[in-house]
Amino acid sequence: MLLSKNKSIVTVVDVQARLLPGVHEHDQLVDNCKWLVRLAHLMDVPVIGSEQYPDGLGHTEEALRDLVGEANLHGKTLFSCIDDSGFEAAFNAHDRQQVVLCGMESHACVVQSVLSMLDKGLEVFVVADAISARNPLDTEIALRRVERAGAQLVTREMVGFEWLRGSDAAEFRTFSKEFLR
Repeated sequence: MLLSKNKSIVTVVDVQARLLPGVHEHDQLVDNCKWLVRLAHLMDVPVIGSEQYPDGLGHTEEALRDLVGEANLHGKTLFSCIDDSGFEAAFNAHDRQQVVLCGMESHACVVQSVLSMLDKGLEVFVVADAISARNPLDTEIALRRVERAGAQLVTREMVGFEWLRGSDAAEFRTFSKEFLR
């Protein structure tokens, strides 16, 4: 049940700038996703992201896009990112079993991605303070649904502390100074 940095991959789902204005607490969502990606970089955990129909809906929010890296972002038309063959191939190249997932929208692309990942036998950890939707009720119901399906609900800080495992970890000082504010 514990996350391991050596088994984890962070997946950022569809945090596209054009869609953000309608999303509940979108500034906080973007900040929390960036926090998680920065933590992944500190801990040497790979990051992959998806963009829903980028030709029509545009790309990931710019600062988040820069952190994830353009080469790590994959366009898709299916709501579940892992059901897209290009995304799945890039994901599988990392050979990781634990998915730390953040993004939007909770009740569409997030929930379908989580359910498909669970069906593929992956351990999925949904970062509850780093997902959102236009309607907060959609996020609440999506969290209940994925938890019942077998996903683990976590927070950003839980991810950090589990990846570290102890205050003697080499990254702990940076984590405590730069991430715990």
